[in-house]
Amino acid sequence: MDFLQPATWSEALALRAERPDALPLAGGTDVMVDLTFDRRRPAALLDLTRVPDLQEWALEGDRVRLGAGVPYARVLTELAGRLPGLAIAARTVGSPQIRTRGTVGGNLGSASPAGDAHPPLLAAGAEVELASAARGTRRLPVADFFTGPKRSALAADELIAAVLVPVAAGPQQFCKVGTRNAMVIAVTSVAVALHPDRRAVGTGIGSAAPTPRRAPKAEQLVAEELDWAGRTALDDGLAAEFGHRVAAAAAPIDDVRGSAAYRRHALAVMARRALTWAWDDLRRAA
Repeated sequence: MDFLQPATWSEALALRAERPDALPLAGGTDVMVDLTFDRRRPAALLDLTRVPDLQEWALEGDRVRLGAGVPYARVLTELAGRLPGLAIAARTVGSPQIRTRGTVGGNLGSASPAGDAHPPLLAAGAEVELASAARGTRRLPVADFFTGPKRSALAADELIAAVLVPVAAGPQQFCKVGTRNAMVIAVTSVAVALHPDRRAVGTGIGSAAPTPRRAPKAEQLVAEELDWAGRTALDDGLAAEFGHRVAAAAAPIDDVRGSAAYRRHALAVMARRALTWAWDDLRRAA
């Protein structure tokens, strides 16, 4: 197995074009598990940990451009105020050691339906920035990035450069069910983001379909029914219906971590709670 270690972004893209068989290595928290259990034996590893461009984040208007190599630990310490949903999800990722190594870009690259970063990115309306030495840079909505279980729109000569996440205009929440709060693959998860500036609600569902996905019918229901002007208390029936519609948007399966029926039930409960918590936070901020 060859080990490629570029020192610059341009060198990384050139190596990616030259060696499309090389497996990109960001934090290594997923890759090393696959190597250890012999799930993968790539011809080469493309180590991106020495590329400074990937380690930075910056504000671009009303969005955070989060470099693909920024670890979860820095999301928690530096971006919790701007990206609260992603920060809440980051707290549930593994142990402190894993959060120091693992990256949002690496989570996207794995394209697992159970990735903890995916639901809050969907709820926030994030975009993924992809780059190729030959074709330049393109951006696409994170909802279009996932094409199947552990498959994505990433071309063979492309690398994930960054993810662009709108700065939160309102409260955000993330909930996850597993055998414990952290260091576990989610049985299912859900994120909710309130966008009071445009009277909209975003959702993200994880580990309950072939790909992470949104719940558009649930979003439309509460966006139309919430009292955005007066911010009166959330109606219990509306919250429950929101939960049912989130669960209906999923397409879970039975596996060793849980049944499809349990996943749907958990999604309905978590979505109701997440919406209630977020709306209560918005009311308190008024």
